[in-house]
Amino acid sequence: MKRKLTAAIGIAGMMVSIAACGGGDKSGGSDGGANAKELTVWLTVDAQNNWPELVKAADDAVKKKHPGLKIKHEYYGWPDKNTKLDAVLATDKTPDVVEMGNTEMLGYMVKGAFAPVDAAKFDNADQWLDGLKASVTYEGKTYGVPYYAGGRVANWRKDVAAAAGVKTTPKTYKELTAALDKIQKKQGDKFNAWYQPTRDWYAAMSFVYDAGGSIAKEEGGQWKANLSSPESLKGLNEFKTIVDKYMHGDKTKDESDRYIVYGQGKSAMIFGAAWEGATAADPKNDKTGKLKDNLENFVMPGPSGNNIPVFLGGSDLAVPVKSKAQDLAAEWINAFTGPEGQKGLMGKGNLPNNKADLATLKDDPATAVPATAAESNWFVPMAPGWGQVEKAQTLQTMLQSIGTGKKSVEDAAKEADAAIDKVINTK
Repeated sequence: MKRKLTAAIGIAGMMVSIAACGGGDKSGGSDGGANAKELTVWLTVDAQNNWPELVKAADDAVKKKHPGLKIKHEYYGWPDKNTKLDAVLATDKTPDVVEMGNTEMLGYMVKGAFAPVDAAKFDNADQWLDGLKASVTYEGKTYGVPYYAGGRVANWRKDVAAAAGVKTTPKTYKELTAALDKIQKKQGDKFNAWYQPTRDWYAAMSFVYDAGGSIAKEEGGQWKANLSSPESLKGLNEFKTIVDKYMHGDKTKDESDRYIVYGQGKSAMIFGAAWEGATAADPKNDKTGKLKDNLENFVMPGPSGNNIPVFLGGSDLAVPVKSKAQDLAAEWINAFTGPEGQKGLMGKGNLPNNKADLATLKDDPATAVPATAAESNWFVPMAPGWGQVEKAQTLQTMLQSIGTGKKSVEDAAKEADAAIDKVINTK
């Protein structure tokens, strides 16, 4: 899934009239909109370009139950989708279904943009992946349905490993670091045995959660930052060890061009989105001419002895609170994300939204690694002010201070906690 999922944080001014609709009928009429004659579905161009047949199948299933129903689709690119959505949510011409990046959901749920849905009415809801379920849940209510997911894996160059005397893929963290030590010694100090951008908070927080820590914890309805806890500090210290030992590039960078750096042959390993290795090996990115036959994905082992928890990116589908066809919208979403839809999405290389289907991918060598990695996952704190934390890049600032040595792990974490606590409970 070659896109960067970012939190929806620019919506403060969009909802001037959303609150006004709170006193009216939110169900789209006395029949919940079940007898509406039109349905408008907004999706991203991923669906339009890669699985239009799945969209049509959902349309056909709903139209069969509701003869005469017209379903209109609009497709948007990720960079401009939310700008258009923000504008239309302040009118009475909202779409009935809208696709959201899972990290975009929170800001809209906090502002009351989406209608709650009954999770029990959706197939496999009791099996939704934990990280995806978290992304559609706010204050105990469900405001969307997970659509599909994309995980994170380790990827390394078998040829570089073999040249250093490493013949097998590491299964444990001890094996991994031993292999990286050999690679680093063989390649020299200017080479990145593991290219791990310091500001990559998705990777850093995987170490935190692996150690039993967290970004923040909820107690009594209030959120409190938790990066200074002993468990979180343990994870952050291990992340710093990795950056110090194996990352010899610019320690002020984020992960946005990691696949490009990997393609330049400056690293033996990366830990990132599952698509990054294959993208680095694309001829237009592979400056070595060697990556295509030498890259291997594997499940990232954690220092805890378990597979490291990974951040799950993905998409959700939500029903705007002003939709006049909320029941029909829910029907369409279920037809699109149900068993047949998930089968089709898996066939396109996506991870499914549920544990049962995910388990089936583990039996196929082509999908076993991302499927296994996704079983252990984490998600951002579903706190009202989380969008402000992301906007301020609090975690990235902390990690850069740690990676560059500007601050100790303890001081940087304490400073980040203080910044998070100022805004995390603010709507």
